[in-house]
Amino acid sequence: MQKLVLIGGGHSHAIALKMCADNPLKNVKIVLINDVEKTPYSGMLPGYIAGYYTIEQTHIDLQKLAKKSQTKLIIDQVIDINTTQNTVTCSSGKIIPYDFLSIDIGSTPDKSNIKGAKEYATPAKPVPTLLEKWHNILDNCRQKPQENITLNIIGGGAGGVELALNMRQQLINIIDQEKVTINIINRGSKILSQHNQTASNIFHNLLIDKKINLYLNTEIVQILPHKIISAQSKEIRGNYHFLVTNSSPAPWLQKTNLSLDKKGFILVKNTLQTLSHDNIFATGDIATIQNYPRPKAGVFAVKQGKPLYNNWRLLLKYQKPQPYHPQSLYLSLIGTGDKKAVAIWGDFAWLSRFFWFFKNYIDQKFMQQF
Repeated sequence: MQKLVLIGGGHSHAIALKMCADNPLKNVKIVLINDVEKTPYSGMLPGYIAGYYTIEQTHIDLQKLAKKSQTKLIIDQVIDINTTQNTVTCSSGKIIPYDFLSIDIGSTPDKSNIKGAKEYATPAKPVPTLLEKWHNILDNCRQKPQENITLNIIGGGAGGVELALNMRQQLINIIDQEKVTINIINRGSKILSQHNQTASNIFHNLLIDKKINLYLNTEIVQILPHKIISAQSKEIRGNYHFLVTNSSPAPWLQKTNLSLDKKGFILVKNTLQTLSHDNIFATGDIATIQNYPRPKAGVFAVKQGKPLYNNWRLLLKYQKPQPYHPQSLYLSLIGTGDKKAVAIWGDFAWLSRFFWFFKNYIDQKFMQQF
């Protein structure tokens, strides 16, 4: 019997395991290694932060999923892969052999160029770290509603802007909105630079309407407990600092001999196999598909679940895996915190309450399968 080891409980792996539960793979033992039992669904996380969903609604129970798919779940963290011996090393010291390997561990915000980021800022990922800090902030606000609060969000992409809007929504339900200050600090000249100009303009106007401060062309070089400092020596004060900067891969991947791109993400073929090892797959944010540059967005991780499962099945039968071609155009639905959302498709962008309900329908439908 062959052994398929999965590293990470990301969206692609969750969907592939659901397919294993519905249509089991034969003559294979599946092992899933993940650091937590419940993995967050990124599409609903901002809504949870705004107070619209519960933890149960926004997290996939890997224990239940593992049981249904006849998978062994190990709660641990992988720190190395030995591709010569076909083994995975965990932080607990446990060494797990594999015949086939699949990696879906996501990414975290890049803090390599910001002094003090590790000590004084909370990254948007991993999600459990973000939620622990967020729960502490909400508890403090409930206990001391008379005190002012200032949040600094470092990063003006879709993630940073959506986080700011949804955090504001929850905070003004607890304390007077005049006591809430939120700053978005972006090193570029416009927010949502990966999307079209119309979308950028919509969110720019939204931030002004909701009195969220926007600092453009401002690169942060240092973070201190109660302020951040820009390259122009500008100081921006704050009680809490959140990093929603560009994605960065797990540093331990550099120790392996896996094929990596210039940024350190795992480089894969369009079969989702690594360039360096045909028995190793990688999907989601941690992977870069050669000749198909795409943003690190959850929509691609979700779309990769089915082809990943199909290629596991083919490779286990010693058949040729099939190519996956990621779409060039995709729909983005970005919530604004007040049960509205902006739909972005190519050069199109539109703000509407309808799009929030549409997004909610899609997200709920996705989670119901688990």
